[in-house]
Amino acid sequence: MSDAAAIQQFQEKIHSLKSEIKNQIVGQDKVIHEILLSVFAGGHTLLIGVPGLAKTLMVNTIAQALGLDFKRIQFTPDLMPSDILGSEILDETRNFKFIKGPVFTNILLADEINRTPPKTQAALLEAMQEKIVTVAGTRYQLPQPYFVLATQNPIEQEGTYPLPEAQLDRFMFSIYLDYPSFQEEIDIVKNTTSNIEVNIKSLFTAQEIIHFQQLIRRIPVADNVVEYAVNLVAQTRPKSDKSHQLVNEFIDWGAGPRASQNLILAAKANAATKGKFSPDIEDVKAVSEGVLRHRIIKNYKAEAEGYTEAQIIKELL
Repeated sequence: MSDAAAIQQFQEKIHSLKSEIKNQIVGQDKVIHEILLSVFAGGHTLLIGVPGLAKTLMVNTIAQALGLDFKRIQFTPDLMPSDILGSEILDETRNFKFIKGPVFTNILLADEINRTPPKTQAALLEAMQEKIVTVAGTRYQLPQPYFVLATQNPIEQEGTYPLPEAQLDRFMFSIYLDYPSFQEEIDIVKNTTSNIEVNIKSLFTAQEIIHFQQLIRRIPVADNVVEYAVNLVAQTRPKSDKSHQLVNEFIDWGAGPRASQNLILAAKANAATKGKFSPDIEDVKAVSEGVLRHRIIKNYKAEAEGYTEAQIIKELL
């Protein structure tokens, strides 16, 4: 099959996938779209929202519809790295045997990741970046495809540890979940307080997902689109040649080169979902807020004047 035909097939399958997810999840179309972009671009996603917005249900539904193995870890203040990665135990023959932890899956839901101390948060770094886990000097390959979807409550809440910048940078997207609209909430209440059972069909295999991930990597990108993405990221860096006046005033640290890479990968995936054979500048703009939001660090002046990351990114666009 040619790449052009494969992109058409991808567009149709994504449309069917979203329809299947809608059988269980009411609303949140943009959130679902960005999670799927992240999966097919080979990235990870951070979901931020108050409790009770069906973050866990959404991830579980997406995993079922993608036909992937799914595990959930509830992050707590006493969670240890070995609880995530696995550990070595002495078996009956008095030899060490490695027992795999929940990280060995296709989709890992790291629930309330900011409730655990930095030592345990850092245990996920190698898994997210290299798709490998090292325990007692031995490296173990994680299953493919591999995708971490972490949820966190807003930082202002009690008993949380803010994620370090190095770990935030490993996430392709940072997505804010908002409360549902009035009508959506009525639909949610009707659906969840009756005895209706929804069975989600698996529409992909792991091999198909890997095939589409490789297809998205092969999509060509025009030089002017790459230059636009790199220029956009450069504008977020204060006191640089290209920095925006607003950035110099309100930002302490800007986005690094990983932001430029993720902008292009996410733009490619976004173009493919529309059946386009190459992304344009509109595709970069469509994904820019989710890709850049968690990579720019505001200063105290921005906090005092009530400037949000989203407002600053809109100004740059």
